[in-house]
Amino acid sequence: MNKDSVSAFAPYVEGANIIHIGTAPRIAVEYIGEGPLVLMLHGIGGDRSTWAHQLLHLAESGYCAAAWDARGYGDSDDYDGPLSFTEMARDLSNVLDAFAVDKSHIVGTSMGGRISLETYANFPDRFASLTLAGVHARFKAFSPEAQTNFVELRRKPLIQGGLSPADLAPKVIGNLAGPNAPEDSKSRAIAAMSRLHVNSYIKTVESTTKFDREHVLSELVVPTQVIGGEFDPLTPPDLTREIAETIDGADYHLMYDVGHLGNLENPLEFNRLLTQFLARYRDQANIAADPNILIG
Repeated sequence: MNKDSVSAFAPYVEGANIIHIGTAPRIAVEYIGEGPLVLMLHGIGGDRSTWAHQLLHLAESGYCAAAWDARGYGDSDDYDGPLSFTEMARDLSNVLDAFAVDKSHIVGTSMGGRISLETYANFPDRFASLTLAGVHARFKAFSPEAQTNFVELRRKPLIQGGLSPADLAPKVIGNLAGPNAPEDSKSRAIAAMSRLHVNSYIKTVESTTKFDREHVLSELVVPTQVIGGEFDPLTPPDLTREIAETIDGADYHLMYDVGHLGNLENPLEFNRLLTQFLARYRDQANIAADPNILIG
């Protein structure tokens, strides 16, 4: 890294820093607070802004809380060629290096959870704990109808219909959120989806259909919790409960009255579950250095 890595982009959380890490593509990371590192990974239709509630709460709880924009998302760079989840895992490892930590608490929702599993398959020693929210380990876990709906709902309107992510966002988020989701949570999710990079997003959707790290679940030997949503149409309770049962010693928590966007729909409950879990394993993660100081 060099001084050009310091980003001019504005953070979503007041008082937070944002930095670009690596090269080709550079990865944007927003972080705040001091203490053991907690790195949060967003879903396929989001960006780091969807973790704003958690960034602030974790910083106030004595952690260095960080959230990235995955390659091709938000303020991170686009990239050539198809998406590789293995390359995303290397991106994550590089981010941990930038904070000068060997181990971090990792929190992934939806696609972010799949990236976490891919990272564990390649870099298992980088994990202090793992939280998986609304996650499946292989796309074939969905019914054929659900697989088709997942891809077509996201790809066809952009490629054939000439619509923008902002045009799609209200319908997609409306389908993913629970029936009683607060308007603020849906608005935040819609805003994040509206910022999608069309080409990178389509590559991510297509790559997701080939993802299969189901075997990693039985190989996890780090403290793990799995969080499901009562009204999650994408990863319903039966699926998330099965994920937890496959992981030796995993905690399972079902959040009631939320859909697929639990950390946005009920941040108070999500934060309670997350911080109670992290407190048990707090010091298994390294204290994060400030990347801005390291490159200074």
